Amino acid sequence: MAKNKLSVVLATKNEEGNIDACLESIKNIADEIVVYDEYSEDKTREIAKRYGARVFKYKHKKNFHETKQHAIDKATGDWILQLDADERVSPALAREIMEIINSSDEKRSERVLTTDSPFIFQNPDINLFRQHQKLIEEREGHLGKPTGEVVAFFVPRRNFFLGKPLIHGGVYPDGVIRLIRRGKARLPSINVHEVMEVDGEVGWLFNDLEHHDSPTFNRYLKRWNRYTDLIAKDFETQHLSTNALFLIHYSFTKPFFEFMKLYLRHKGILDGFRGFVWSLFSALRFPVSYFKYWQKKRV
Repeated sequence: MAKNKLSVVLATKNEEGNIDACLESIKNIADEIVVYDEYSEDKTREIAKRYGARVFKYKHKKNFHETKQHAIDKATGDWILQLDADERVSPALAREIMEIINSSDEKRSERVLTTDSPFIFQNPDINLFRQHQKLIEEREGHLGKPTGEVVAFFVPRRNFFLGKPLIHGGVYPDGVIRLIRRGKARLPSINVHEVMEVDGEVGWLFNDLEHHDSPTFNRYLKRWNRYTDLIAKDFETQHLSTNALFLIHYSFTKPFFEFMKLYLRHKGILDGFRGFVWSLFSALRFPVSYFKYWQKKRV
């Protein structure tokens, strides 16, 4: 059986501090690298080209996922691995990716988390993966289509926060659909929370993708600010009310219960000071996003 080709695709903007380590982690498994860059003002494109990447410039529109989808559309491999520049593929994950894309349909089907699946892979985090997928499907509806063909895979992410991985606080596994068969999945590019639309069934990989998005608190705040901007835009799309009841809910009630859930129920307290900061600012995204929306609505 011929070896399937793997395309690695990224959307970037001013990522010279991250993209080198990202591409270094996949250089031995990628048959093709595609980078869609939103007119970076640093050396992002130059670094990508050193790894042999096909680099395209693209002007940012309303949603960064549009840029990601353009990168996916340019890929020519049988399978596509979509990454962010601040992510790293571990050697174990790299081996697993190559194994899964070159395995049989029967082997790939063993990675679908159904209640009657006979798992031959022993993984202590399987129940966490099941819970995570259940939560996503409660929000988004059933993932994929029952075609009998597994064409996409969740990858568990290990999020590094202020230099170390967060273990608790509901952060892990933070599964994201990143490995897809070409032509079988797409990003709707509607909002920041979206999950890929998949024309087939969805399985799981078991080795972690490292996510180094917040090495310093200053970088975290910059990303957090952009994230709350996107949530505020979602509120605008929903035409959320700005009356006193909603103001109280998003200012006090919702952030309070979110903090208690992350810090106590999901044991963020066990991650020490970093767990406290993560839980606090995760909860504060609600009032800050709402205030941004409220201000724009009142102008």
